[in-house]
Amino acid sequence: MKKMYIYEGPMCCSTGVCGPSPDEELMRVSTIVDRLTKNGANIIRYNLTNDTNEFVDNEIVNKFLNEKGEEVLPITMINDEVVITRRYPSNEEFYEMLLLDDDIDEAEEASGSCGCGGSCGC
Repeated sequence: MKKMYIYEGPMCCSTGVCGPSPDEELMRVSTIVDRLTKNGANIIRYNLTNDTNEFVDNEIVNKFLNEKGEEVLPITMINDEVVITRRYPSNEEFYEMLLLDDDIDEAEEASGSCGCGGSCGC
């Protein structure tokens, strides 16, 4: 199963609704992450303010920060691979990156190519 990690810059909250003006991009990300995790996706968000050790302990993220500074945030990783920096994934990218191709292929094989569960002999 794919795991998505999002390493975000310092902020007081991940929802984007704190402060004098709500951050629409953070609200979008919070909404889609919430929706996807409720449907079984494995997404973990780390905030530089609250989860500093996660940034230090992850060698890949630590290297990006040392070489490029905080401007590189947010960093999105799938498993141990950086896939996006400097911005959040679009809604479409969230779905594309978390699509479990292997699981879909196995499910199709188990059910037969026509989806009948193999009862028609296909």
